[in-house]
Parts: sequence; C-alpha cells; structure tokens
Amino acid sequence: MTSRGEQAEALALRYLESKGLKLIAQNYRCRFGEIDLIMRDGQTTVFTEVRLRKSDAFGGALASVDSNKQRRILSAARHYLSEQRGSPICRCDVVLLNQISEQGIEWIQNAFSE
Repeated sequence: MTSRGEQAEALALRYLESKGLKLIAQNYRCRFGEIDLIMRDGQTTVFTEVRLRKSDAFGGALASVDSNKQRRILSAARHYLSEQRGSPICRCDVVLLNQISEQGIEWIQNAFSE
C-alpha cells in the first residue's frame, strides 16, 4: 500500500517531468536530512521538497516548509553536492499539493536559498 506522501511525490515527479525536468535521485537521505526529488532543469540541479496538506488550518502546505525544514534541506543539498564533481548551478523548489490530484499543483521555483 502506498502512502499519501508517496502518491504526492509520484504526482509531483510526473508534473515536473512534464515540464521538462529529469530525475536524478528520489528520497535522497543523509545524516542531515532528506530531499524528496533531485532533478535536472537544463544545467541546473534542482532540490525539490514536495508538500501535501489536506487543510489550510495551520497555514497550508507552504507554511510547513519553515526555516528549520529549509535548513535541513539546504544541509542535505550541501552534502549531496559534496559527493559530486564540480559545483553545479542549483536551486531549491517546492511543489505544493492540497490533494492527490493534478488540479491545484503549485510549483514554486527558487523557493528559498541560503
């Protein structure tokens, strides 16, 4: 049985691929945290956080990517980059879903940085 989080990530992956991005890695984990999707957009490496929220009661999906979550993603991204050769251009995106549906997907490019 797939969880709602896995369904949300699969939907976000299909959406981003339909926009021309290519998957590099999924659910990259290290001691600093996890990155849901690592994608390539042309020459840019894109670290993508996928957020699913059923309700806006606590600020919705975007509010759940708070400064602490951003810090963990950035630390994991630095760790990933340290394992790669060269220093690619990169950015952090967020894909927001309020339900498991292609309707209402919000893709925020360059959502946060150091």
